[in-house]
Amino acid sequence: MLFATVLLCGSLMLGSFAYAQPAAATGGDLVPRDVREIYERGLEYLVGSQDESGSWSDGYTGPGTTGLALMAMLASGEDPNFGTYSLPIRKAIRYIIRSQSGSTGYMGDSMYQHGFATLGLSEAYGAVDETDLWETGSPVAGKERTIAEALELAVRCAVTSQSKNPHNAWRYSPGSRDADTSVSGSVLMGLLAARNAGIEVPDKSIDTAIRYFSSMTGDNGAVGYSGGLGGFGQSIARSSIACLVYSIAKRKDLKQYESAKKYVVANMTESSHYAEYSRYYLAQALFQADVDAWEKWNRSTIRTLKAAQNGDGSFNGQFGKPTSTSLNLLSLALNYRFLPIYER
Repeated sequence: MLFATVLLCGSLMLGSFAYAQPAAATGGDLVPRDVREIYERGLEYLVGSQDESGSWSDGYTGPGTTGLALMAMLASGEDPNFGTYSLPIRKAIRYIIRSQSGSTGYMGDSMYQHGFATLGLSEAYGAVDETDLWETGSPVAGKERTIAEALELAVRCAVTSQSKNPHNAWRYSPGSRDADTSVSGSVLMGLLAARNAGIEVPDKSIDTAIRYFSSMTGDNGAVGYSGGLGGFGQSIARSSIACLVYSIAKRKDLKQYESAKKYVVANMTESSHYAEYSRYYLAQALFQADVDAWEKWNRSTIRTLKAAQNGDGSFNGQFGKPTSTSLNLLSLALNYRFLPIYER
């Protein structure tokens, strides 16, 4: 964490940022000043625009959007229990959990939302002291579950959805009979994050999802969208997703991983119709696959985002300012490397 984390090679429990990699960038230097300024201004915008429910309402909204913003706050390295963002973090967690169906575990109105919400909760699990998570005197019947309980329900929803899908993957609704690599990436990253946080996730679910991605990855590393191999079109976002899930699932032994890795490194300047979304995944894929390539890309991205940031700290984008801001901040969060999902 659009999101930790995304994001998942960290300690089994996310209990302390002390176990995360230090806040260092290229060659062991401190986080660049431009990154700190961009990030702090972006978080000021997110905190200032969070509504009373704990979510954001400009453009895309829901538990997935909130999960991405939650990861952006956690990734700053500020103490999540006593630091600057402790209250907004708790508000975001409460919103995500309250959005969840107690019977099915489904969060939001699409599996995109469900995947990013699962990822956000996974990055918060163990790092956030839940003693004061819920406000005294304001019970919401059946909703005040722990993060672990919410994650267990979320995993069950994703696994049940996958088991009914002929492709062993996911699309927009839990009952979808088709699949695509974009939605599947968000759900699979949520499952990988939950597993690394210590939540039980069946190996079969991970293995069959990886087989789906393998079936969609061409010899040249381009990744199809849905309906089988072919019709690749613009592939940088999808190839980044595939490269990332292979890495985090510890399947770098696959030839499809090598193909996706080569594609991502060779095409890291490729433009995308979904710039913030692609940037979010590309940052993680490059960092996992080729640190030297990531460093080069990172320097260019810092310049791009510095020029694009609005005066209030937000970023414009097709998903609305809150989501676009969270995705852009998370594309820089590897400079901090506090999220367990960002460990190599």
